[in-house]
Amino acid sequence: MTSPLDRLADLRRRAELGGGEARLKRQREAGKLTARERMEALFDPGTFEELDKLVTHRCLDFGMQEQLVPGDGVVSGHGRVNGRPVFAFAQDFTVFGGSLSETNAAKICKVMDLAVRMGAPIVGLNDSGGARIQEGVMSLAGYADIFLRNTLASGVVPQISAIMGPCAGGAVYSPAITDFNIMVKQTSYMFVTGPEVIKTVTHEDVTKEELGGAMTHNERSGVAHFAAEDDRECLALIRELLGFLPSNNLDEPPRADASDPVNREAPALDALVPESPYQPYDMLDLVHAVADDGYFLEVHRHFAQNLIVGFARMGGRSVGVVANQPAHLAGTLDIDASVKGARFVRFCDAFNIPLVVLEDVPGFLPGTVQEFGGIIRHGAKLLYAFAEATVPKVTVITRKAYGGAYCVMASKHIRADFNFAWPTAEIAVMGPEGAVNILYRRELDAAPDAPSRRTVKTAEFRETFANPFVAASRGFVDEVIAPRDTRRKIISALEASATKRDTNPPKKHGNIPL
Repeated sequence: MTSPLDRLADLRRRAELGGGEARLKRQREAGKLTARERMEALFDPGTFEELDKLVTHRCLDFGMQEQLVPGDGVVSGHGRVNGRPVFAFAQDFTVFGGSLSETNAAKICKVMDLAVRMGAPIVGLNDSGGARIQEGVMSLAGYADIFLRNTLASGVVPQISAIMGPCAGGAVYSPAITDFNIMVKQTSYMFVTGPEVIKTVTHEDVTKEELGGAMTHNERSGVAHFAAEDDRECLALIRELLGFLPSNNLDEPPRADASDPVNREAPALDALVPESPYQPYDMLDLVHAVADDGYFLEVHRHFAQNLIVGFARMGGRSVGVVANQPAHLAGTLDIDASVKGARFVRFCDAFNIPLVVLEDVPGFLPGTVQEFGGIIRHGAKLLYAFAEATVPKVTVITRKAYGGAYCVMASKHIRADFNFAWPTAEIAVMGPEGAVNILYRRELDAAPDAPSRRTVKTAEFRETFANPFVAASRGFVDEVIAPRDTRRKIISALEASATKRDTNPPKKHGNIPL
């Protein structure tokens, strides 16, 4: 007769084998870690505690009663990442292709509920063939249960999704709601409808990789925020990202010991902005110069590259950085950049992460593609996000700040706390050339020496209006600073605003122009 302890040991062994040695071997041969290996790599060594290890499905049709695997295709539980509690689940592709069943979904919902109650982040490691067909509507109900929890947890605890295999159909909407998506190159894909359906309906030929691979969603759709080379890099990236984030919306972001002097100067910044207003430069040089130890974790690096967003530490404090990138589309704001920035700003605001804005923006990208695509509506998202945010906001204008884009990029008028400008800043309704063409059109059209006169008028306009001193005289810029002092000034402003308390009018929620 088998003892209870022997029976327990056997069930645990079967759970840890998942779909069996042969399927585990195929998983590894495909360049992927198993679900349990992923959990081991995610959590601090020896801290992972598994829940519902012995759960099995309840389907009695289609011969499923003879295929009971403890765990039922998902590993779930909690542990510590960088010493802090985190809840997670990992779909096990070796068990029924990681397909979602009623009990499989219940396990995921349980860890999500626990995470919200305990105020800890949720990490989902997705590797699933989709809904378990044998369970019909019960599987679909499971997806809906997860979607609801994703929505209710949004803005309460950080939610991170890793796509480490297939994620198709309705399954894509859970990662889409979460805060960050990380995809693994060559082994992961996401799409609502697959290549076969697309070919049947639209007669388009497309591969899984082209349709929903890691770089497709990192570069073109913006669905994914990071692309990792393999599973281990993906899991290390999750650990790194969590290091910048608070555990929940009531906590402050974690502080790190800062060995980098807060008053460190960066003399190279004095020459960063070129003399020609049309010449590009790399705003990442400024980001690295002001961040602790020059380190910056860029988010959405491959998408809408005219706007930079990501996390850094300044004086040991986590900050969210939003910066125009003059090296790409001259740093203009377009549809994709506006949406990218708005979502990042709202995440930082939800989780008490101060915002540092580095501004060099000539305006919104012109053209019929942008206008027909709704740049007005999408640009308003970024404006709304900055205006709504109550976290500390520090803005530095390095060069151009023209027109409505000046207002949008965390100007003093939408509740930025500290606004600085470099002496090279040009703050105006529009660029000097455009302004002169409008203001002096008739005079210049009638002048025999129009080109030279236009040059003179442009220089006069730049000297009189397109400089930071007019804005400073109005109090719209708090101080004109030497570029080399930027790090010290930002950190001082962050320290001064560390106790900031600001609120929005009481309401159920606003109506952001989606």
